[in-house]
Amino acid sequence: MTTRIAASVRLAIIQFPDRAPRGAVSRFCAAHGISRAQFYRIQGEATGDNPTVAVAAKTTAPKHQAAQVDPAVEAVALEIRAQLIKDGWDGGPVTVATMMLRRGLTPPSRATLARIFTRNGMVEAQPQKKPRAAYRRFTYPDPNGCWQLDGMYFELDSGITRCILQVEDDNARIVLESLIAVSENSAAAIEVVSRAVIRHGAPRYFLTDNGLAFNQSRRGSEAGLEKYLRSQGATPITGRPGKPTTQGKNERLHQTLRRFLDANRPINTVKRLQALVDQFDDYYNNTRPHQSLGGLTPAQAYNAKPKAQPADKPLPPPLLPPVRRRQAGETVAENDPGAHWADRIVRDDFRINICHTRIYVGPHLLGQTLHIMFDDAFITVFDQNGTFIGRTPRPNDPTRNTSVSMKPLRKPTEFPDELSHK
Repeated sequence: MTTRIAASVRLAIIQFPDRAPRGAVSRFCAAHGISRAQFYRIQGEATGDNPTVAVAAKTTAPKHQAAQVDPAVEAVALEIRAQLIKDGWDGGPVTVATMMLRRGLTPPSRATLARIFTRNGMVEAQPQKKPRAAYRRFTYPDPNGCWQLDGMYFELDSGITRCILQVEDDNARIVLESLIAVSENSAAAIEVVSRAVIRHGAPRYFLTDNGLAFNQSRRGSEAGLEKYLRSQGATPITGRPGKPTTQGKNERLHQTLRRFLDANRPINTVKRLQALVDQFDDYYNNTRPHQSLGGLTPAQAYNAKPKAQPADKPLPPPLLPPVRRRQAGETVAENDPGAHWADRIVRDDFRINICHTRIYVGPHLLGQTLHIMFDDAFITVFDQNGTFIGRTPRPNDPTRNTSVSMKPLRKPTEFPDELSHK
């Protein structure tokens, strides 16, 4: 580059003899660390009325300076971000730019806002975080094409813990319904989903993880939620075991919800928790711009396109959410009087007793609390994490005690690849 050549070298080039010996230019360039092209370029610049003008290096400064962000605009951007973070919301460039537009201001570009936040120490570097391009994204093309359900446990400042269940649309990311329950159980799952169906209609597909309360298809059985969904014409599907990113949208929603709730502590009562969750849903759906939606709110995206319809027609009459009651230590589903639930602890002989049946389950389960589902035909056993263990026929004679060894059921039913959410 000509700008890096010292003035003394430039002067020597200008004064270089016109009829120098063969190879003199090459030796001069090698001695001063320049190229022959630079040598002859400087000689060319020296032609004219004032040859010494080539001695001074030309500036590389741009002819026009880039526009600087008005300090007042930058201050507003920093103020908006600080308030969003304080209130427990995301304060990224897209959100801040949208809030500035709503104030009648012209925001800087997304990249400029990111630089402003970084320069002012408002961004924490996360070099270990994968870039967005590293993730394989999938979104259903239409609202109601697929809903997701997951539960998040949250501890109140009073010491009690509650599970927050949220139904989210895969396409528009809108929170369709939320419910605060004592635990992640089948009755609560059916209740929150049925509320969403009443308000928004049934989806084509319904995605959950393989939790015992949501979907038991991979364990060779059927949960109450699956029955309810099929009665409404929806198809229940699950993510593959060990692949939580399949339900990543709901996981990301809960991350935002948890940050909001933590920013509004103390939360001592379920009533206050419910009020905050309602406030969150309203703001998240109708006010907060969503980056994955191009700056639209979830409500705008949900109402922008026609809704997908269930794959099958609802089966009349619709199955109502079950009312759970306890009878002799068992949990009974009102709408499925033949299916009962009970918990048993594995004893020192590696067995559990249920329905006049002594079931050998193995020493690896010693001391664990197992979940047992039984009806008139079978006794099905799950471990404390809801993983299917096995199933055995129920004895015909309830007056006699029977001893059996638990044999695994056939391979759990798999959904077709197009529905399995790999």
